[in-house]
Amino acid sequence: MSLRRVLTAAALLLGVTTHAIAEGSFNEDPGRPHYDKSLSGKKIIMVPMATGFDLAQGWIHYIGKEVKAWGSTLDVRDPNWVVDAGAQAITDAIAAKPDVLIIMPPDVNSYVKLTKKAMAEGIYVVQIDNPSNVSTDLYAGADWVQLGQLEARAVLKGCSEGSSKKIALIQGDDVNATSLGMYAGITKELASHPDIQIVAKPVSNWDATTAKNVAATVIQQHPDLCGIIDYWDNTAQGTAAALRDAKLDGKVYLVSTGGGEQIACDLINKGIINAEISTEVPQQSRNITTAIKMLLQSGVPAGQMKTSLYTDLVTLTKDNAVAGRCWNLKELQKEQ
Repeated sequence: MSLRRVLTAAALLLGVTTHAIAEGSFNEDPGRPHYDKSLSGKKIIMVPMATGFDLAQGWIHYIGKEVKAWGSTLDVRDPNWVVDAGAQAITDAIAAKPDVLIIMPPDVNSYVKLTKKAMAEGIYVVQIDNPSNVSTDLYAGADWVQLGQLEARAVLKGCSEGSSKKIALIQGDDVNATSLGMYAGITKELASHPDIQIVAKPVSNWDATTAKNVAATVIQQHPDLCGIIDYWDNTAQGTAAALRDAKLDGKVYLVSTGGGEQIACDLINKGIINAEISTEVPQQSRNITTAIKMLLQSGVPAGQMKTSLYTDLVTLTKDNAVAGRCWNLKELQKEQ
């Protein structure tokens, strides 16, 4: 076939295709009416463990912004770390009959009955950050066993040849799924490093002052520590203060975890902590809003999906804690 014929055939084909599109037109996406009907005017209630910390503030911002954009509302109830107050907030939320209930369980058991009740009454339930002993429509957060393994791998950098091989754990508590999962992951990873010894594992109850006090006691008993894993960057600041008081800052490798907020990058770049395993709050929030949009459009009854969306965990160190890497709560607050 000559070049002229090829060009002619191509022109004819293009003309036919263009004509077909013009004839059929595309004035409205066929999925849009169902999307709008399913999402507009829906009521979503969130009950975190508290609202006055960076993780909750990040979720509230990112989730709330998108919920508002699709025409629904996000109502946040603050139990301020009190388990009974959280149970009452969930009870009141169920009575308000929201379409979706987002909860952050304080432990694996406390909210199980209420969670089941909510789903039985047709409310989609999302567990955020902390899983519990009941599966809900969605769990969005870290795989805490995997996270513990990453913490253990990170702390090994401070326990190289010639070190004492002694590490301590500053746990959050002994009932929260995050603490239980991290401990399981740490011990699982260290099973292949029998030379590493966990010499202490006190709890901070997620309080920085308590973390400082228990860390000071551990340091007095084991001044030759090569590493510490503190289960939260908020409390790790207390642990870091205890190391400074003992003139061991920079000599003991301190690893923590958090949501990847700017404080994490600041603590790393100032040398206050050496590494953080980030649970990536912006990604968690996107996972939740995407899943909620799918649930509301699906027509599937509450309690049947049983879906998990695990965060892609990131180990932050001085190598990657660069400008713009961490999300900034102060900047988010300026948008409100």
